[in-house]
Amino acid sequence: MTALSTILIWQHPAFAWNKAGHMVSGAIAYSELKQNHQQVIEKIAAILREHPEYSKFEQQWNSLNQSNISTEDKNLYLFMWAAKWPDEARGNQTFDRPTWHYINFPYQPSNASNSIPREIAGEENILYAFKKNLDIVQSNATNSEKAVAICWLFHLVGDVHQPLHATKLINNQYPEPEGDRGGTRFYIKVKPDSQTISLHKLWDDLILGSERFQTVRNTATKIRADYQRSKLPELRETQFNNWAKLESFRIAKQKVYLNGKLSGSTDKNDGKVLPPNYAATAKPIAERRMSLAGYRLADVLNKLFGK
Repeated sequence: MTALSTILIWQHPAFAWNKAGHMVSGAIAYSELKQNHQQVIEKIAAILREHPEYSKFEQQWNSLNQSNISTEDKNLYLFMWAAKWPDEARGNQTFDRPTWHYINFPYQPSNASNSIPREIAGEENILYAFKKNLDIVQSNATNSEKAVAICWLFHLVGDVHQPLHATKLINNQYPEPEGDRGGTRFYIKVKPDSQTISLHKLWDDLILGSERFQTVRNTATKIRADYQRSKLPELRETQFNNWAKLESFRIAKQKVYLNGKLSGSTDKNDGKVLPPNYAATAKPIAERRMSLAGYRLADVLNKLFGK
């Protein structure tokens, strides 16, 4: 089953990338660090083993080992698990932070002056969350607290590269203040006979539909090969805020909403059909964003633990 056909039948809550996608970014970061910074992997793994929900990782790891996964891959899977953990913590009163996954910069096609990314003071969004967790990792917090913060750093670097986690469309169909809520209320069909899904879900699921260890690892390896670090000039931008403001927001306007020309529906049971090649065109954009997420995550972790 292809990734695009999987999109048409899967039904689960919208995440910023699905869990498998987050696992891919963790795997890319691991592979990057393994080349030249193995000691960084060891430092991070040692802290993650003190995560308050590490027992859940062990349960998942033990079930994997029934498939003869090498014990040498345990740290690789730990990176995958860390990247998806904040989504697994949804609904957990202790750890769930729903507003941390995104920032909804308004995009109003009819008014260019209202489509400039502006932060709202005091809002606990993805920009706030990244700084908060970065501060925790660099503080005198316990390793248990740092482990949770590290998982959030893994996850947020992935989230910020999903264009619809930096944007909300505002027009007559999706009025202020909520707009289309990052595409979650913008309903579409990939083809006339396809199931209705949200535009957000389409982009979430473009990378991968399986959480199988080997599938995730193979996908990460392919994306690294297709989008090599040396061929990504975007990597010169190292500021997290700008990954949201200058990159994801712009891509959302131009490539996701097609400069305001993409048609959607407010009826979750009857989406508007996408242009013929929309999904196929979107996939390499998503893969490039995922490669950047993996490389940048490796750089963030090396800066924190490579001393």
